[in-house]
Amino acid sequence: MWETLRAHHARVKDRRFEALVDTDRAADFSAHTGDMLFDYAKTNIDAEGRALLFDLLDQTGVAAKRDAMFAGAPINETEGRAVLHTALRNLDGGPVMVDGQDVMPDVLDTLTRMERFASDVREGDFTGQGGKITDVVNIGIGGSDLGPAMAVKALAPYHDGPRCHFVSNVDPADIADVLRRCDPTTTLVIVASKTFTTIETMTNARTAQAWMGETVTDTGAQFAALSTAEDKTADFGIDPSRVFGFEDWVGGRYSMWGPIGLSLMIAIGPQAFRAFLRGGQAMDQHFKAAKWQENLPVLLAIVGIWHNQICGYATRAVLPYDNLLSRLPAYLQQLEMESNGKGVSMDGADLDVHSGPVVWGEPGTNGQHAFYQLIHQGTRVIPCEFLVAARGHQDDLHHQHQLLVANCLAQSEALMRGRTLEEARAKIADKFTGDELERQARHRVFEGNRPSVTIAYPQLDPFTLGRIIALYEHRVFVAGVVLGINSYDQWGVELGKELATALQPIVEGRETTDGKDGSTAALVEFLKRNGV
Repeated sequence: MWETLRAHHARVKDRRFEALVDTDRAADFSAHTGDMLFDYAKTNIDAEGRALLFDLLDQTGVAAKRDAMFAGAPINETEGRAVLHTALRNLDGGPVMVDGQDVMPDVLDTLTRMERFASDVREGDFTGQGGKITDVVNIGIGGSDLGPAMAVKALAPYHDGPRCHFVSNVDPADIADVLRRCDPTTTLVIVASKTFTTIETMTNARTAQAWMGETVTDTGAQFAALSTAEDKTADFGIDPSRVFGFEDWVGGRYSMWGPIGLSLMIAIGPQAFRAFLRGGQAMDQHFKAAKWQENLPVLLAIVGIWHNQICGYATRAVLPYDNLLSRLPAYLQQLEMESNGKGVSMDGADLDVHSGPVVWGEPGTNGQHAFYQLIHQGTRVIPCEFLVAARGHQDDLHHQHQLLVANCLAQSEALMRGRTLEEARAKIADKFTGDELERQARHRVFEGNRPSVTIAYPQLDPFTLGRIIALYEHRVFVAGVVLGINSYDQWGVELGKELATALQPIVEGRETTDGKDGSTAALVEFLKRNGV
């Protein structure tokens, strides 16, 4: 099937897909779920190519694997685990079985405990030594940070709780910058580590504990933990009532639907958090029920497969024209690159196609004055994904939001249309003549024919954010199944952790650099001479 798709691409790759985009194509190459629109008309995928991509889904068993995931089967085969972050948002979807046991009672019980604690913090029933909690500091890394940090920023218009701060980097500048803005007597610290052993997280947690201990007599009373290691959280001084665990069938980068989302719940309240969960559940139901041609996660996935594995485009830019989603590209970097950045298939054989692309991006319009130059006129094609809301949250500045929307739509149109040499000449013919006209005109040519998709929605609210995140989660799942890889392990992060542990005593001067390569040894010696 891969060869058939590549042959089809070879036949159509040089055509101008601008000519394809008429009213009928706009309707045929878009899909809705509720009030969310996904438009992929500005790509070179045609009806034949789409049919071939749908065949690829069928041949690789996407539907069966999807059903197995929702049923609690251990589709994370290298770790022997189910993949059931969807259960965390299954508010009223019935039982979810793992090894013959319904996991939903425990999921809902944990959610209720979270809601009770969040309400106590928000309403002042849970206090610090200095009174009502004014600040929450979430200490985590990876999925324990990127998800809630992104979501708290995205739902800022709904904040009516304490201020939320996030610490992830072991660089002391990160935690020092956050703590200097907080009062230890009115700060709640949430330590997010499933095992309570993550070195960066626990290093920062101990720093926060020492900072709080300078003022607060019982530091453990102002800590909560998102962890399953109750023995370790108890040793840290955290009461079991403030420990919220989650099962091993919830991966870190998929975990903000449960306890990892506690900071978000405290910020926006339990009711809005449930709306966020219901958005994710709505996308789950759509993903399970919709036909391929109407299925947003499937369509988003096949567009990515077409561009990366078939066209050979190595990167993808995520460009939210919604400043509230400024952290979304960073979140999606982990979601996709840690999930699908693999080199071997489920059976351990080398992949015969490239795995996931490099995912990056920034909000518009900022990016227009930074890297869009490369996207428009660079020598490599970079597919773009635009996200835009019809309305912002500043009703008195609606005209400014309209300008934002116009910029978003203009960029996707410009990427598709480009500007010919003849058009460039005509634009500056009143300023230049002869050879200089030709030279100047060439600098103003835009090749165009550069693909993009657009996700549009009425307004970014908790329900819509839930749909967006679940949409991208399922997109990653579909691509992983098609590629034949396990999207739910991350062995690639292990080696660096192991070597860092071995290097720490060398950097601290307790061991020598014997056995290290010349480059690493020289770097250690340079940094030690300069004060490390």
